[in-house]
Amino acid sequence: MSLPNTKVRKRRPTHPGDMLRLDFLPDVGMTVAELALAIGVSRQSVNELVRARRALTPDMALRLSRLFGNRPEFWLDAQRAVDLWDAEQLGKAALARIVPLTVSDRQASHIPAVVADSGPAPSSTSACAAISTGHPAISRRIRPASPAKSARLTSSKPGKSPATA
Repeated sequence: MSLPNTKVRKRRPTHPGDMLRLDFLPDVGMTVAELALAIGVSRQSVNELVRARRALTPDMALRLSRLFGNRPEFWLDAQRAVDLWDAEQLGKAALARIVPLTVSDRQASHIPAVVADSGPAPSSTSACAAISTGHPAISRRIRPASPAKSARLTSSKPGKSPATA
């Protein structure tokens, strides 16, 4: 079980380009041009990254981690934090309108022996039942599993998947 993160971040996370410009490049005594040459990319792409005008890509994370001896996840996690912060700041009003699900909403969606129907509702109400989760924006239509599918699911041998039984 994970604990919810209730702390509200008050400032934008450090962009990976800022880390490069302020920490990594001065420590190793490299310029932007030398870094670009060392990792095999254009000087312009490194310059845009260190000025925080370009997002760090997985390819760039692999190159930087190889050069500096750290993990690509270090660079990607820093970029992810920046991306989430930016998205949250741009969409605060839209996010505030979303009503979170409650525990009872989640429990109502776990009904055995049925298959969720994502297509149009069937014309016969006997073949389909509406399930209300209690959440104002959610109600789902479900239908019983077909007899052939039920037979496949119940007749599988132990250790074998239903598809190979």
